[in-house]
Amino acid sequence: MGTGGTIAGKAASAGDNLGYVAGQVEVGALLAGVPAPAGLTLVAEQVCNIDSKDMSHAHWHALALRCQHWLDDPSVRGIVVTHGTDTLEETAFFLAQVLQADKPVVLTCAMRPATSAAPDGPQNLQDALAVAAARDARGVLAVCAGTVHLARAVRKVHTYRLDAFSSGEGGPLGYVEEGRVRLTRPWATVPWIPRLRVRALPAADRWPSVQIVACHAGADAVVVDALVQTGRVQGLVVAATGNGTVHEAVDAALVRAQQAGLAVLRATRCADGAVLASDGARWPDAFDLSPVKARIALMLRLMPEA
Repeated sequence: MGTGGTIAGKAASAGDNLGYVAGQVEVGALLAGVPAPAGLTLVAEQVCNIDSKDMSHAHWHALALRCQHWLDDPSVRGIVVTHGTDTLEETAFFLAQVLQADKPVVLTCAMRPATSAAPDGPQNLQDALAVAAARDARGVLAVCAGTVHLARAVRKVHTYRLDAFSSGEGGPLGYVEEGRVRLTRPWATVPWIPRLRVRALPAADRWPSVQIVACHAGADAVVVDALVQTGRVQGLVVAATGNGTVHEAVDAALVRAQQAGLAVLRATRCADGAVLASDGARWPDAFDLSPVKARIALMLRLMPEA
C-alpha cells in the first residue's frame, strides 16, 4: 500500500538528499528489484502519493478502510505500507486503534529519496516484507533501519540520520537481520484488537477537531482562548512540562475551555517516561502517549457514531 513520502521522493541529482519532492514514485515501481518473500506474491495498491507532513484525516480513513479490506481477505498474509517519516508514528497509532489486525500491518519509510546515490528505502522495504511474512506476526508495526517498532511506542527522534526512529524506554519489538526477524518479546504480546472499528467511523469531515497546545516558560492563555473562540474545536491536548505540569496561565485558560464544553487531556513533552497520575490532578492524563498520539486517542474518544 503506497502513500508517498521520502521513500517515493525524487531529487534533481543523485547527490541531493535534502532538496527532493516527496511522493513522486508509484509503489509498484518501488517494488521493482525487491524480491517477494519465498512462496508469496506481492500486490501493489496506491492509496495516495503525498508528503506525509500533509497527511489528512481523509487520507487516514481511506488507508484504514483499504487495509481492513485486505486484512479480511483470507488469501492475504500481511500488509506493508510505504509512508513518509514525518507523520509515520501518527498513522501507525491511528491504524492500531481502528484495524482488526490479527495479521501484520507494517509501515516502512526512508530518510533518503528514491533517486539518492545510496537510498535506504529498498532495504527498509525488503525488511518490512520480511516482517509482514513472518510466522505469527500481527498488529500494526513500523520497520526502519532494521528495527521493528510497535505502533504505540514508535517515535521519530532524528531529523537526518537513517536510523531516525526509537521505541523509547520499552525498546523495539525486534530486529531484521539478513531477512530474518529476531524478536525481543513474543508476537503474542502484540496488541491487535482495535478500540474502534474503522467501518464504524463517520466520514472524515465529521471527525472531531482536537488541537495541541504547548506549555513552556512564558506561556499565556492566548492560544487556548483563541481555539475556544473558533467554536470548532471539541478537544485540547496539552503538551505539558515534566510529569504533566501545566503553566498557571494555560491552566486557567483550560478551565474556561472545559466550561465551554471542550475535553482536555494532558501529555508530556518529555521524550521518555509517562505522566504519573496524582491525587487532585485537574486534568486526565495520556500516560505514555506523546502529544500527537494523545491527540488521536482523544479524537477517537470523542468520535461521533457513523
